[in-house]
Amino acid sequence: MNALEIKDLYFKNGNFVLGELSLTLPGGCIMGLVGKNGAGKTSLIYLILDMFHKDRGSISIFGRKKNLDLTKQEIGVVLDEVGIPQCMTAIQVGKMMKGIYSAWDDTEYERLLEKLSIPRDIAFLNYSRGMQMKLGIAIALSHGAKLLILDEPMNGLDPIARDDFLSLLYDFTRDENHSVLISSHLVSDLEKLCDYIAFLHKGNLLLCEEKDALLEQYGMIHCSAEEFSSMDPKTVKYQRKTPYGMDVVMLRKDISEEHKVSPITIEELFVFMVKESF
Repeated sequence: MNALEIKDLYFKNGNFVLGELSLTLPGGCIMGLVGKNGAGKTSLIYLILDMFHKDRGSISIFGRKKNLDLTKQEIGVVLDEVGIPQCMTAIQVGKMMKGIYSAWDDTEYERLLEKLSIPRDIAFLNYSRGMQMKLGIAIALSHGAKLLILDEPMNGLDPIARDDFLSLLYDFTRDENHSVLISSHLVSDLEKLCDYIAFLHKGNLLLCEEKDALLEQYGMIHCSAEEFSSMDPKTVKYQRKTPYGMDVVMLRKDISEEHKVSPITIEELFVFMVKESF
């Protein structure tokens, strides 16, 4: 079963428009939602969580078109603002969450507090930004969630903490019934982690495809301006002039044998696409 299905979603808030947007997150997979600040990543997540009301289109979670209480029990959420009462300690937060989630797991919560080096007796107010995010992650993973929805969860995490976090997500998705939707501007981290990549820019979904298929589909050529002028313009997807000539992105099937093809990263592809869309 697909964890998430979005069809023809449209949302307008003032001058900002999101859509028409369609994407599918299969069960057991991780989808990275990539975009600049203001691209619509957080708006999309709020729409999925019923925090914003869509103008039209449909959103299904585990095949259900409404976020019923059961569905919400199955979703672990970490937003940019964690939303924990400032005076509460991690121990108090655990007791509070046990009353909210029927499947709350005290043992797993304690394990994650230990693994993420989260202090148990310090008020949330005195946590660093990174520590606040780590507590949000521990909560999201401690109530039997099948779908994690994470909005910039690596903000404020140092490289070691980011690596620990990525390991947690790898472990989580070993279960084929578990899926993750994660937004971030740290494209290099998402490239290592994700099965699917969705590019958002100015409220438009530029593409949503399997990561490995994208990397196999596109290649980059470094050539002179003269060589570039001889190429068929219809085969050139994106281009960039450099002090040494041209960087050209093409579908590998359209690249002639005379050119040497270099692999392209997801981050490079995203930068080319965004600049092309201006």
